[in-house]
Amino acid sequence: MTIESELTDISVVRYMIRRFGLRLKHRLGQNFLIRKDVVDAVVEASELTPESRVLEIGPGIGTLTQGLARTGAQVTALEIDERLKEILERTLEPYSNVKIIYGDVMKADLSGIMGGARWHVAANLPYYITTPVLILLIQSGLPIDLITVMMQKEVADRILAAPGGKEYGALTLAVRYYCEAEKIMDVPPSSFLPPPAVTSTVLRLRMRKNPPVTVRNEKLLFSLIKICFAQRRKIFSNNLRNGGISADDAARILETAGIDGNRRAETFTLEEFGRLSDAWDQIQSEDRTNSSCKTET
Repeated sequence: MTIESELTDISVVRYMIRRFGLRLKHRLGQNFLIRKDVVDAVVEASELTPESRVLEIGPGIGTLTQGLARTGAQVTALEIDERLKEILERTLEPYSNVKIIYGDVMKADLSGIMGGARWHVAANLPYYITTPVLILLIQSGLPIDLITVMMQKEVADRILAAPGGKEYGALTLAVRYYCEAEKIMDVPPSSFLPPPAVTSTVLRLRMRKNPPVTVRNEKLLFSLIKICFAQRRKIFSNNLRNGGISADDAARILETAGIDGNRRAETFTLEEFGRLSDAWDQIQSEDRTNSSCKTET
């Protein structure tokens, strides 16, 4: 058996783990994909051409990396665990279009890596880091067109949730603001070695050229969303007051936006949050103007 054998063959993966004395780290989400149809589905969903550039986050032993490389795209693989270096050098040796960088995606200079070109991203993210990585990718202004990501199904359900459900929340709204999200497939635990305890889901996130709602202050929009989902079961007017907004200002915000403050935040659409944040921004602007006039007087 050679190390360059098909990496979706479970016997090959077991051999490699033994051959290199690799102790898998659960905290890094080291569950290696062993289903070729899943690899093929992720590669197809990534919409790559030989002219594409793709950043893979967490290549592991190189299973998906090989599939991405076979499209002819330029692949940059970012791996946090340097213990995998020897394995990756072997499994990716045949591919001259693959570059491996060792480091933490949350600390890496992604702007420097990407330069001015447009990029796609492919990733299999462990639960503990899924939300921080997604927020980094979608909110940082990086030159990304498409993200194909495998994650815990529970997180994917939150991203795809509709208003009113228990899964609906700040992550739903952030992804919806920046991306069009599409479910590609569910992936059962048996698709990995070792099998994780939960089902995974592959999503395709297509970055929007323009958000679906236009707001006066994007930062204020997400501050409002964060305040409101900190205690999601409270009615909205109470969320505002608990977030440090006075009762008078809360009433003004609701009146200006034309929204019932007795509803819970989990029932509001992105468009309604946009109206509320614009109302808050308008009130802050009016208060600053009034304060300035009083000072001059």
